[in-house]
Amino acid sequence: MKRSNPSITEEVLVSRLRQREEPAFHILYDQYSPALYGVILKIVRDEEAARDVLQDSFVKIWKNIPSYDSQKGRLFTWLLNIARNTAIDALRTRHAGQSIQTGAEIVDIIDQQQQAYQPNPEVMDLPEKVSRLNPDRQTVIDLVYFRGYTHEEAAEKLNLPLGTVKTRVRSALQELKKLFGS
Repeated sequence: MKRSNPSITEEVLVSRLRQREEPAFHILYDQYSPALYGVILKIVRDEEAARDVLQDSFVKIWKNIPSYDSQKGRLFTWLLNIARNTAIDALRTRHAGQSIQTGAEIVDIIDQQQQAYQPNPEVMDLPEKVSRLNPDRQTVIDLVYFRGYTHEEAAEKLNLPLGTVKTRVRSALQELKKLFGS
């Protein structure tokens, strides 16, 4: 049974999480776990490992919710970064020294999961917003945020200096922030 409460705002949810209200955590989990699981699964490519990483991600989210800053970005983006980084860490631990390659369809998975489980509607058009970036910025965002590459791995794959990749990522994120009206 879903405990999700569509009338609760993100601000109220975060406030309740910071007060360590367990029902708020259940709402957060119900609302975001399917989308996060889809992203994690695309990175680790193993259902059992993805479930473990999802659990680890939510433990980190619960422990670190006081550090979430709405001025720096949306809740879903913060959650996604925690899940993505936890998945990459798990994959690196399992395959030390190997390059991480994940599917390009990860953007579609995020969009499908968001539509199916009704998370924050402001992030449902993420793929459309990314598609409005110039191609160089789209490429680095795809590699770094949707495929799990580090900046260094993206620089190597694109045969670009590391500084150029970091600049493109920063510029793309600034442009996305404007597109989302933040």
